[in-house]
Amino acid sequence: MIEREAAPANGGGAWLRDQVCEGIRDRIIAGRLKPGDRLVEREVAEEFGVSRIPVREAIRVLLSEGFLQALSPRRIVVRELSHQDVLDLFDLREALEVLAARRAAERALPAQVQRLERLLESARKATRSGRADRISRSNTAFHHHIVEIAGNDLLASALEPLEGRMRWLFQQIDDPHSVWEEHRALYEAIAASDTEAAARLALAHVRHYRAVALALLFDEPGP
Repeated sequence: MIEREAAPANGGGAWLRDQVCEGIRDRIIAGRLKPGDRLVEREVAEEFGVSRIPVREAIRVLLSEGFLQALSPRRIVVRELSHQDVLDLFDLREALEVLAARRAAERALPAQVQRLERLLESARKATRSGRADRISRSNTAFHHHIVEIAGNDLLASALEPLEGRMRWLFQQIDDPHSVWEEHRALYEAIAASDTEAAARLALAHVRHYRAVALALLFDEPGP
């Protein structure tokens, strides 16, 4: 049984939904729930110690995020990303990440640059640990802060639904050291307010990452 904190007095239903949603999402990202695995409302409710209502609501969220797939109204399974899914995901990420990097280089304040440097250092330590979950979370935090620095709410809202699936893909990477080196170069461009270098490095980073993901998932030639 998963231990849970007491739900807040107000908004308890939404809180429970979010807890269940996060729990299922984390299991998928960590590989504990694999593509094709079926989710049964009753079993999920028992595991999380909640009623079926927040489970049903969490499943709706995860269906919209692309983590789950409804094969029928009563058969929900973990979705397997198709080749086209991965291409579409990286096409969108490419456009948004380049914009985020460019705007971050234009707008970064000294305190924001310092925080980005701390996140880069945290990612370095996670990379040295070799733990895929730590590496995934630290790299995601680094990208997330770049979006915060960019200061574009519409950009942030467009990227938010992609973060979970990108975290899952980050955990598939077998060379996290090269990812960290690319992040270091991107950090240096943002810290130097070099918009063109930041945009170019962000584009190269996403394209390299796409090649790695396609090689790992579909046996295509690597980068």
